[in-house]
Amino acid sequence: MHTIDRLPADEFDAGVKELAELLVDAVDSGASVGFLAPFDHEEAAAWWRAQAPAVADGSHMVWVCRDDTGISATVSLVLAAKPNARHRAEIVKLMVHRDARGRGLSRALLATAERAALEAGADLLLLDTETGSTAEHVYLTGGWTRYGIVPDYAGSPDGTLRDCSFFYKRLRPAPLHPVT
Repeated sequence: MHTIDRLPADEFDAGVKELAELLVDAVDSGASVGFLAPFDHEEAAAWWRAQAPAVADGSHMVWVCRDDTGISATVSLVLAAKPNARHRAEIVKLMVHRDARGRGLSRALLATAERAALEAGADLLLLDTETGSTAEHVYLTGGWTRYGIVPDYAGSPDGTLRDCSFFYKRLRPAPLHPVT
């Protein structure tokens, strides 16, 4: 049984150890999530701790999926800081532990983040992922629109440059623009 909960700011620090373990597992299993191997728990925890101010001010929301072993998956929603971009947000660090994959956790976490985005006034979501990855398949079949591929955008954990696909998803119909 899995439960999904938003990690409140006052509990974030206590969750860093497990979030770091999840991030290390993602990198160790080849996920292109911004880090190169070797990647250890200390580096992963430092990255998560660096997010604490944004978690505290509500601009970076983190959800965790827990099972009987602890945190098995996570997703974050980062709200845009610019005044002209308050209608959009970015999905970041969607990660599922390799032992928990194939159970629909990615889709459940995405749905949770999408609902929260709407509640926060963001109805346009953006994300990027490695082209050809399992994650890309989740987005392609989950109502996301790929708007481009950039060759050699980021290195995989072993440092090999990989193409990256960029996606968006409208959570409400597009606004009507006046014809000029």
